Amino acid sequence: ARREQVWSSLASSLDASPLADQEWPRQWYDLLRRSGVPRGVTPEAAIWALQQAVQVLTVLLGPDGPERNGTRGRGELAAMTTGSAHGLDDGTWLARLVQRGVALAHGTEFPDDAAGRRALWRLVSVTPDEGSSTVLTYGLRPDGEGWRERALRERADHHAEVHVTPRDLHGLRLQLPAGTLIHICENPRVVEAAADAACVQPVVCTSGSAATVVFTLLDALAATGCQFAYHGDFDWPGITLANRVIRRYEALPWRMDTAEYERLAARSQAEGIPQLALDGQPVDADWDPDLAPAMTVLGVALHEEATLDLLVADLSCQL
Repeated sequence: ARREQVWSSLASSLDASPLADQEWPRQWYDLLRRSGVPRGVTPEAAIWALQQAVQVLTVLLGPDGPERNGTRGRGELAAMTTGSAHGLDDGTWLARLVQRGVALAHGTEFPDDAAGRRALWRLVSVTPDEGSSTVLTYGLRPDGEGWRERALRERADHHAEVHVTPRDLHGLRLQLPAGTLIHICENPRVVEAAADAACVQPVVCTSGSAATVVFTLLDALAATGCQFAYHGDFDWPGITLANRVIRRYEALPWRMDTAEYERLAARSQAEGIPQLALDGQPVDADWDPDLAPAMTVLGVALHEEATLDLLVADLSCQL
């Protein structure tokens, strides 16, 4: 009976809203009813969230929609409709409810990645936060005479790193010579060291987790014919991330094979560096079937900083 109260409340909210004359709200209602309320959400909280979703969708898709109200930020929209600037943060149930309505109203599939969800917001003139997330780069020299391209080249000329935001990528023409080799690293310290040594090779850093903006940049570079070489940490999360990047871009492993791991482990031991225990579930390396067994036997985790001198030497070479 309490569950039925949830859907009865939603139906009443839709019937009383300016959305009632459109076709997609019925599809939205049916879809939500089939999928149900997430576990742990009380009927009272569900009624509140669904009513909030109807209110937000009315602002976005009702008679006074974005064509009349203009573009706004997602935080601004959330504060106006929910009272909290974080009310529509990505991953929340309320955000998903709204995004599913937007997708149905525009006849598009509901995306399964952050970039696709941001694209949904833009369909209704809502700008997600595109200034706080960045990808750390070094030495990118795109063609073109726009100020963004010139700024990247100037920073490269002065051996300075650049934090690129999703907002930058909207107006940046990333046209590099076909076949340009981009080195990808996991840790920002590699970029700092490359800048300090005035290295000549371009670098993109995943900063450990490879946020969406990282893949957006790499996708744009790949579209121009760039090639990639990847290096990361010799631990299980590092191998997981390496698999992800290497699969996606057919990247070359960069000092990431069994021989390199064993050589680096022996060097670290000979230099008296404390050994970091390798914890977690082993992960097979797609590019080297012997790597995971070798790491399991030695049981030592090695971060990129342990091989910094060799990476910098590679990045200093003119190809």
